[in-house]
Amino acid sequence: MLRILLVCLGFGMVCPGNWLSAEEPAPTPVVEVRELFNGHDLTNWYTFIKDRGRDSDPKKVFTVRDGTIHISGEELGCITTEEAFENYRLQIEYRWTGQTFPPRIDKARDCGVLIHSVGKDGGWHKTWMFSIECNIIEGGTGDFIVVGDGSDRYSITVSCLPEKQNGCGVFDPTEKGEPITIHGGRVNWFQRDPDWKDQVDFRGANDLEKPVGEWNLLEVIADGDTITNIVNGKVANIARNVRPQCGKIQIQSEFAGIEIRKITLLPLEPKKP
Repeated sequence: MLRILLVCLGFGMVCPGNWLSAEEPAPTPVVEVRELFNGHDLTNWYTFIKDRGRDSDPKKVFTVRDGTIHISGEELGCITTEEAFENYRLQIEYRWTGQTFPPRIDKARDCGVLIHSVGKDGGWHKTWMFSIECNIIEGGTGDFIVVGDGSDRYSITVSCLPEKQNGCGVFDPTEKGEPITIHGGRVNWFQRDPDWKDQVDFRGANDLEKPVGEWNLLEVIADGDTITNIVNGKVANIARNVRPQCGKIQIQSEFAGIEIRKITLLPLEPKKP
Protein backbone atom coordinates (compact mmCIF):
# COMPACT_ATOMS: atom_id res chain seq x y z
CA MET A 1 0.00 0.00 0.00
CA LEU A 2 2.79 2.43 0.90
CA ARG A 3 4.58 1.72 -2.38
CA ILE A 4 1.42 2.39 -4.40
CA LEU A 5 0.82 5.63 -2.50
CA LEU A 6 4.37 6.82 -3.16
CA VAL A 7 4.11 6.01 -6.85
CA CYS A 8 0.84 7.93 -7.12
CA LEU A 9 2.24 10.93 -5.29
CA GLY A 10 5.42 10.92 -7.33
CA PHE A 11 3.54 10.70 -10.62
CA GLY A 12 1.25 13.55 -9.65
CA MET A 13 4.16 15.81 -8.79
CA VAL A 14 6.12 15.23 -11.97
CA CYS A 15 3.16 15.36 -14.31
CA PRO A 16 0.67 18.02 -13.16
CA GLY A 17 -2.79 17.92 -14.64
CA ASN A 18 -2.91 14.13 -14.80
CA TRP A 19 -5.39 11.96 -12.94
CA LEU A 20 -3.75 8.68 -13.85
CA SER A 21 -3.47 5.55 -11.73
CA ALA A 22 -0.29 4.09 -10.31
CA GLU A 23 -0.31 1.58 -13.18
CA GLU A 24 0.80 4.31 -15.56
CA PRO A 25 4.60 4.49 -15.93
CA ALA A 26 6.24 7.51 -14.34
CA PRO A 27 7.72 9.69 -17.09
CA THR A 28 11.42 9.29 -17.85
CA PRO A 29 13.24 12.62 -17.39
CA VAL A 30 14.75 13.94 -20.63
CA VAL A 31 18.05 15.36 -19.43
CA GLU A 32 20.23 14.74 -22.50
CA VAL A 33 19.90 14.10 -26.22
CA ARG A 34 18.51 10.63 -26.80
CA GLU A 35 17.93 8.73 -30.04
CA LEU A 36 14.69 6.73 -29.82
CA PHE A 37 15.50 4.92 -33.08
CA ASN A 38 18.85 3.12 -33.22
CA GLY A 39 18.81 2.56 -36.98
CA HIS A 40 18.71 -1.23 -36.65
CA ASP A 41 15.49 -2.38 -34.98
CA LEU A 42 12.51 -1.26 -32.92
CA THR A 43 14.26 -1.33 -29.55
CA ASN A 44 12.44 1.18 -27.27
CA TRP A 45 9.17 0.54 -29.15
CA TYR A 46 6.43 -2.08 -29.46
CA THR A 47 3.84 -2.51 -32.19
CA PHE A 48 0.08 -2.44 -31.78
CA ILE A 49 -2.32 -3.24 -34.62
CA LYS A 50 -6.08 -2.98 -34.48
CA ASP A 51 -7.75 -6.40 -34.00
CA ARG A 52 -4.33 -8.03 -33.60
CA GLY A 53 -2.96 -6.45 -30.46
CA ARG A 54 0.54 -5.90 -29.16
CA ASP A 55 3.59 -7.27 -30.98
CA SER A 56 1.50 -9.12 -33.56
CA ASP A 57 2.37 -7.89 -37.05
CA PRO A 58 2.05 -10.77 -39.55
CA LYS A 59 1.78 -8.42 -42.54
CA LYS A 60 5.00 -6.60 -41.55
CA VAL A 61 3.37 -3.20 -41.36
CA PHE A 62 6.37 -2.03 -39.33
CA THR A 63 9.85 -3.03 -40.49
CA VAL A 64 13.37 -1.65 -40.27
CA ARG A 65 15.72 -1.80 -43.24
CA ASP A 66 18.52 0.35 -44.58
CA GLY A 67 18.55 2.40 -41.38
CA THR A 68 14.91 3.46 -41.78
CA ILE A 69 11.60 2.56 -40.15
CA HIS A 70 9.20 1.57 -42.94
CA ILE A 71 5.50 1.86 -42.12
CA SER A 72 3.52 0.32 -44.94
CA GLY A 73 0.18 1.66 -43.71
CA GLU A 74 -1.61 -1.52 -44.76
CA GLU A 75 -3.31 -1.89 -41.37
CA LEU A 76 -4.35 0.59 -38.67
CA GLY A 77 -1.98 0.66 -35.75
CA CYS A 78 1.13 2.25 -34.32
CA ILE A 79 4.52 1.85 -32.77
CA THR A 80 4.57 2.94 -29.14
CA THR A 81 7.43 3.81 -26.81
CA GLU A 82 7.98 1.54 -23.84
CA GLU A 83 8.51 4.63 -21.69
CA ALA A 84 6.49 7.73 -20.92
CA PHE A 85 8.03 11.20 -21.22
CA GLU A 86 7.35 14.81 -20.30
CA ASN A 87 8.99 18.16 -21.04
CA TYR A 88 11.02 17.57 -24.19
CA ARG A 89 11.65 18.52 -27.79
CA LEU A 90 10.89 15.69 -30.21
CA GLN A 91 12.37 15.69 -33.71
CA ILE A 92 11.18 13.25 -36.37
CA GLU A 93 12.52 13.07 -39.93
CA TYR A 94 10.03 11.42 -42.29
CA ARG A 95 8.89 11.18 -45.88
CA TRP A 96 5.90 9.73 -47.71
CA THR A 97 6.66 6.70 -49.87
CA GLY A 98 3.69 7.27 -52.16
CA GLN A 99 1.92 4.02 -51.30
CA THR A 100 -1.74 4.02 -50.18
CA PHE A 101 -4.22 1.32 -49.17
CA PRO A 102 -8.00 0.90 -49.07
CA PRO A 103 -10.16 2.42 -47.74
CA ARG A 104 -7.94 5.50 -48.27
CA ILE A 105 -6.30 4.51 -51.54
CA ASP A 106 -7.41 7.76 -53.21
CA LYS A 107 -7.46 9.88 -50.02
CA ALA A 108 -4.86 12.25 -48.60
CA ARG A 109 -1.88 10.39 -47.16
CA ASP A 110 -2.35 10.32 -43.40
CA CYS A 111 -0.24 9.57 -40.34
CA GLY A 112 0.46 11.28 -37.03
CA VAL A 113 2.56 11.51 -33.89
CA LEU A 114 0.52 10.97 -30.74
CA ILE A 115 2.13 12.33 -27.59
CA HIS A 116 1.04 12.23 -23.94
CA SER A 117 -0.45 8.81 -24.73
CA VAL A 118 -2.09 7.21 -21.69
CA GLY A 119 -4.40 4.38 -20.69
CA LYS A 120 -4.75 1.08 -22.47
CA ASP A 121 -3.37 0.24 -25.89
CA GLY A 122 -6.23 0.57 -28.34
CA GLY A 123 -8.35 2.59 -25.92
CA TRP A 124 -9.54 4.80 -28.80
CA HIS A 125 -11.68 2.59 -31.08
CA LYS A 126 -9.38 -0.38 -30.44
CA THR A 127 -6.63 1.39 -32.34
CA TRP A 128 -4.65 3.99 -30.37
CA MET A 129 -4.11 5.08 -26.80
CA PHE A 130 -5.85 8.28 -25.69
CA SER A 131 -3.48 11.10 -26.57
CA ILE A 132 -2.87 14.45 -28.25
CA GLU A 133 -2.10 14.06 -31.94
CA CYS A 134 0.34 16.20 -33.87
CA ASN A 135 -1.05 15.39 -37.28
CA ILE A 136 0.89 14.42 -40.39
CA ILE A 137 -1.48 14.52 -43.36
CA GLU A 138 -1.19 15.95 -46.84
CA GLY A 139 -2.23 19.59 -46.56
CA GLY A 140 -2.74 19.42 -42.80
CA THR A 141 0.62 18.60 -41.25
CA GLY A 142 0.76 20.70 -38.08
CA ASP A 143 -2.89 20.25 -37.10
CA PHE A 144 -3.78 19.17 -33.56
CA ILE A 145 -6.30 16.39 -32.87
CA VAL A 146 -7.52 15.38 -29.42
CA VAL A 147 -7.69 11.58 -29.41
CA GLY A 148 -9.69 11.21 -26.22
CA ASP A 149 -12.93 9.97 -24.75
CA GLY A 150 -14.74 13.32 -25.02
CA SER A 151 -14.19 14.19 -21.37
CA ASP A 152 -12.23 17.15 -20.03
CA ARG A 153 -9.43 14.76 -19.11
CA TYR A 154 -8.23 15.16 -22.70
CA SER A 155 -8.21 18.71 -24.01
CA ILE A 156 -6.28 21.55 -25.59
CA THR A 157 -6.89 25.29 -25.86
CA VAL A 158 -5.77 27.13 -29.00
CA SER A 159 -5.93 30.83 -29.91
CA CYS A 160 -7.94 30.81 -33.14
CA LEU A 161 -8.68 33.05 -36.10
CA PRO A 162 -12.26 34.36 -36.48
CA GLU A 163 -13.20 32.08 -39.39
CA LYS A 164 -13.40 28.31 -39.02
CA GLN A 165 -12.65 25.69 -41.67
CA ASN A 166 -15.29 22.97 -41.96
CA GLY A 167 -16.25 23.59 -38.36
CA CYS A 168 -12.66 23.44 -37.09
CA GLY A 169 -10.75 26.27 -35.47
CA VAL A 170 -7.64 27.65 -37.18
CA PHE A 171 -4.61 28.66 -35.13
CA ASP A 172 -3.90 32.41 -34.91
CA PRO A 173 -0.09 32.75 -35.00
CA THR A 174 -0.31 36.09 -33.16
CA GLU A 175 -2.10 34.24 -30.33
CA LYS A 176 -4.47 37.19 -29.97
CA GLY A 177 -7.49 35.29 -31.27
CA GLU A 178 -10.36 33.68 -29.44
CA PRO A 179 -9.18 30.80 -27.22
CA ILE A 180 -11.04 27.66 -28.24
CA THR A 181 -10.96 24.57 -26.03
CA ILE A 182 -11.72 21.17 -27.51
CA HIS A 183 -12.08 17.73 -25.93
CA GLY A 184 -12.14 15.96 -29.27
CA GLY A 185 -11.71 16.85 -32.91
CA ARG A 186 -9.22 19.10 -34.62
CA VAL A 187 -7.63 22.55 -34.65
CA ASN A 188 -5.99 23.34 -37.99
CA TRP A 189 -2.55 24.83 -38.48
CA PHE A 190 -2.57 28.52 -39.35
CA GLN A 191 -2.27 28.36 -43.16
CA ARG A 192 -4.17 25.19 -43.91
CA ASP A 193 -5.75 25.64 -47.34
CA PRO A 194 -9.46 26.53 -46.91
CA ASP A 195 -10.14 24.51 -50.06
CA TRP A 196 -8.48 21.38 -48.64
CA LYS A 197 -9.82 18.15 -50.06
CA ASP A 198 -9.32 14.65 -48.74
CA GLN A 199 -7.62 13.43 -51.89
CA VAL A 200 -4.27 11.83 -52.57
CA ASP A 201 -1.43 14.21 -53.53
CA PHE A 202 -3.32 17.24 -52.23
CA ARG A 203 -1.08 20.27 -51.75
CA GLY A 204 -2.19 23.61 -50.39
CA ALA A 205 -0.80 26.91 -51.63
CA ASN A 206 1.17 27.50 -48.42
CA ASP A 207 1.94 23.98 -47.23
CA LEU A 208 4.98 23.65 -44.99
CA GLU A 209 5.40 19.97 -45.80
CA LYS A 210 7.55 19.02 -48.78
CA PRO A 211 6.25 16.95 -51.72
CA VAL A 212 5.99 13.15 -51.59
CA GLY A 213 9.40 11.50 -51.51
CA GLU A 214 11.25 14.42 -49.89
CA TRP A 215 12.38 14.39 -46.28
CA ASN A 216 10.59 16.55 -43.72
CA LEU A 217 11.38 17.55 -40.16
CA LEU A 218 8.52 17.60 -37.65
CA GLU A 219 9.39 19.04 -34.24
CA VAL A 220 7.08 18.81 -31.26
CA ILE A 221 7.90 20.79 -28.13
CA ALA A 222 6.11 19.51 -25.04
CA ASP A 223 6.69 22.10 -22.31
CA GLY A 224 4.44 21.66 -19.30
CA ASP A 225 0.89 22.36 -20.43
CA THR A 226 1.98 23.69 -23.86
CA ILE A 227 2.63 21.86 -27.13
CA THR A 228 4.22 23.56 -30.14
CA ASN A 229 4.18 21.98 -33.63
CA ILE A 230 7.02 23.03 -35.91
CA VAL A 231 7.09 21.83 -39.54
CA ASN A 232 10.35 22.23 -41.45
CA GLY A 233 11.42 25.04 -39.15
CA LYS A 234 8.12 26.98 -39.12
CA VAL A 235 5.81 27.14 -36.10
CA ALA A 236 2.50 25.76 -37.39
CA ASN A 237 0.38 25.48 -34.24
CA ILE A 238 0.49 26.04 -30.48
CA ALA A 239 -1.81 24.41 -27.93
CA ARG A 240 -2.04 25.44 -24.29
CA ASN A 241 -3.77 24.13 -21.17
CA VAL A 242 -3.05 20.64 -22.51
CA ARG A 243 -4.37 17.60 -20.67
CA PRO A 244 -2.72 15.21 -20.06
CA GLN A 245 0.81 16.59 -19.86
CA CYS A 246 2.93 13.46 -20.17
CA GLY A 247 2.76 9.93 -21.50
CA LYS A 248 4.07 7.58 -24.16
CA ILE A 249 4.69 8.48 -27.81
CA GLN A 250 2.89 6.71 -30.66
CA ILE A 251 3.52 6.92 -34.41
CA GLN A 252 0.60 5.83 -36.53
CA SER A 253 0.00 3.51 -39.44
CA GLU A 254 -3.03 4.86 -41.28
CA PHE A 255 -3.31 3.42 -44.82
CA ALA A 256 -0.37 5.39 -46.25
CA GLY A 257 3.27 4.44 -46.62
CA ILE A 258 5.77 6.52 -44.67
CA GLU A 259 9.44 6.21 -43.77
CA ILE A 260 11.20 7.53 -40.68
CA ARG A 261 14.96 7.83 -40.45
CA LYS A 262 15.43 9.72 -37.20
CA ILE A 263 13.54 10.09 -33.90
CA THR A 264 15.35 12.27 -31.38
CA LEU A 265 14.39 13.46 -27.91
CA LEU A 266 16.13 16.60 -26.64
CA PRO A 267 15.88 18.31 -23.26
CA LEU A 268 14.19 21.68 -23.20
CA GLU A 269 16.41 24.72 -23.20
CA PRO A 270 16.56 26.53 -19.84
CA LYS A 271 14.06 29.35 -19.67
CA LYS A 272 15.50 32.84 -19.70
CA PRO A 273 14.78 34.98 -16.64
